Amino acid sequence: MHTLAEPQALLIGSSAALRGIEEEIDCAARSDAKVLITGESGVGKEVVARMIHQRSRRSRSPLVTINCAGVPDGLLESELFGHVRGSFTDAHRDRHGWLEQAQSGTIFLDEIGEMSLRMQALLLRFLENGEIQRVGSDRRHAVGDVRVIAATNRDLLTRVVDKLFREDLYYRLNVIHLPIPSLRERRADISTLFAHFVRSYSRMHGVEEPAVSEGV
Repeated sequence: MHTLAEPQALLIGSSAALRGIEEEIDCAARSDAKVLITGESGVGKEVVARMIHQRSRRSRSPLVTINCAGVPDGLLESELFGHVRGSFTDAHRDRHGWLEQAQSGTIFLDEIGEMSLRMQALLLRFLENGEIQRVGSDRRHAVGDVRVIAATNRDLLTRVVDKLFREDLYYRLNVIHLPIPSLRERRADISTLFAHFVRSYSRMHGVEEPAVSEGV
């Protein structure tokens, strides 16, 4: 998990597909509706999530991003919802979870398709009533003002059919759907991206920007 307080996120390219994504980002940023971003690994789903947050009324509040595939299931509940002192080994103090840390801001749940069914049920409860229950606690806490953006490279409808993803959670998350096309579907952006990375890495390493032939 990390909170993102970074330079303004940008999409690099000028294709019609990219212009369409920019319009969708602007539309999503004007509301607090939940967003589901889909696309293959590496297409820029986290960049899109950052742009939605940075262009929204929540831009001065935290953007907390979580890779659901990178945290073991047993730890994810504690990290997401928090825990109380003594609830498990090494729980030496009460701890606010990521949802509470994102109050007034945005939480970005990356790789949501990898979340276990048990964690899906806990997340659904939060989406339905805005309440969390910290691990080891006997009462619930209200977390009222958090925007949820999720992303996946999975086909969630197929996982719903296979009973690996909850249908009710899918429809809760899929209020605004932003499918991000792969680079092979927007080949006009390749040269722009290439020039961007050549320029960036030349500056980073303090070397003269190489000349690249049209053939390359």
